[in-house]
Amino acid sequence: MNTFIDTRGSGGEPISFCQAIVKGIAPGGGLYVPQAIPALSLEDICALARLPYRDRAARVYKAFDIDVPDPDVDALMAAAYADNFDDERVAPVRDLGDGTYVLELFHGPTSAFKDMALQCLPRFFEYATSRMRESGELDHDHLILVATSGDTGKAALEGFAGRDHVGIVVFYPDGGVSDIQLRQMTTQRGDNVGVFAARGDFDDCQSSVKRAFADAAFNDLLMSRHNVALSSANSINWGRLMPQIVYYLSAYADMVASGAVAKGAPIDVCVPTGNFGNILAAYYAHRMGLPLGRLLCASNENNVLTDFIETGTYDVRTRSLHLTPSPSMDILISSNLERQLFELTDRDHERVAGWMAQLADERCFTVDGPTRERMQRLYAAGCVTNDRCLEVIGQTYRERGFLPDPHTAVALEVARRLRGDNPVLVASTAHWAKFGPNVWRGLNGLGADQPLPAEVAGLSGLELDRRIASQTGTQVPAGIAALETAPRRFFDVVDGTTEGVESSVLGWLAKGGERA
Repeated sequence: MNTFIDTRGSGGEPISFCQAIVKGIAPGGGLYVPQAIPALSLEDICALARLPYRDRAARVYKAFDIDVPDPDVDALMAAAYADNFDDERVAPVRDLGDGTYVLELFHGPTSAFKDMALQCLPRFFEYATSRMRESGELDHDHLILVATSGDTGKAALEGFAGRDHVGIVVFYPDGGVSDIQLRQMTTQRGDNVGVFAARGDFDDCQSSVKRAFADAAFNDLLMSRHNVALSSANSINWGRLMPQIVYYLSAYADMVASGAVAKGAPIDVCVPTGNFGNILAAYYAHRMGLPLGRLLCASNENNVLTDFIETGTYDVRTRSLHLTPSPSMDILISSNLERQLFELTDRDHERVAGWMAQLADERCFTVDGPTRERMQRLYAAGCVTNDRCLEVIGQTYRERGFLPDPHTAVALEVARRLRGDNPVLVASTAHWAKFGPNVWRGLNGLGADQPLPAEVAGLSGLELDRRIASQTGTQVPAGIAALETAPRRFFDVVDGTTEGVESSVLGWLAKGGERA
């Protein structure tokens, strides 16, 4: 059976897959990774094309030799990838021409790529905790604590709502998400869910949530007063990352089957990147056998990752976070970079722990020369201005007949600039309808700072989406359309500090946040 270790070497003995997804984060703040990365043959990967998506996911999970029996893996995947997705292919590949392909990851219930993992992780989490409870290993409940820049929050709420012995509380930056993202989170149904706007930006949210995880006194209080332990649904949890590996292997199988790429020939993969989890999943798919040329890391004006890949220095000492048309990428501290550095240093937890301590204390670190060179052999990076992002939305629709959301537009532009001779697969991470105002700007030639015309500015997000859909001959997903009549449940705005996060959680629990 495969076991899991942590990137900083402070987590003690290796633990099982089920334990890793329940814990979420290792003691000392490290992130769990599997001790063994399985290898799939080219035949194994290409054979996925003959299977429905649920069976593709099950085969990849079984390859990791996790502590879940094969029949249970099959059943959990059958539930995760079913009619909750609006395309039976789940993650189809679209040919845009000229060797550019789009991996559509927005067909789940919340119309964002986070559904690919968060329709899966909660089911495995519930399965794992139930089994641990039956064995006597577990006698408490869990609280999923989430910081979100927009899409993770709703996807996690949707996945965990109504599940036994678990509650979920989400914090999002006040004013830092789109109108549709706001509606999706604040109208969420379920007795075991809580949602708070936090003053500050996403990095404030994320840092405060991480500090809450590391606050021993807070965690002791949760256990003694409420019999609750914290866990995570952010991509710091390996259970978030592992389902994302599946769709890159699945996409390659589909591309070979369609003749888009010759069997065994490499592809480049371009991913709009904020917290580094989605692009890291492509790296792990490569480790498993995916023929890969380069990973193209696409950033918006918050281009800390572009600078890091080019220089080897991660420096946020003088940076301020910019609000952009692609808010899910408005991040300066990319959590999953830690896992990538762990792999690039041949799993040297002392170096990784040192760099992470420097980042926390000094807001800057520089990797050694060999690590930088390994990173640059694998990755190329580029960033896109706000105005160019919007131009690409209109240009892609007019020239290719595909209407991208702003995050996908960033990736399409970076792919255009950096691609070589290989076919390039662009991860399309959200449906355009989640970002109607900026999609409208892109279609109608407005810059990012230009106000919408009065007749458009007065529309609700859903009214604007319907106008765009009529203009482009596209559709608003049913889950987004249903928001029009969904009552808002959550209104609280709290301080985006550790104290603000912790007091909000305690208040929510005291008011009866239910878990059973």
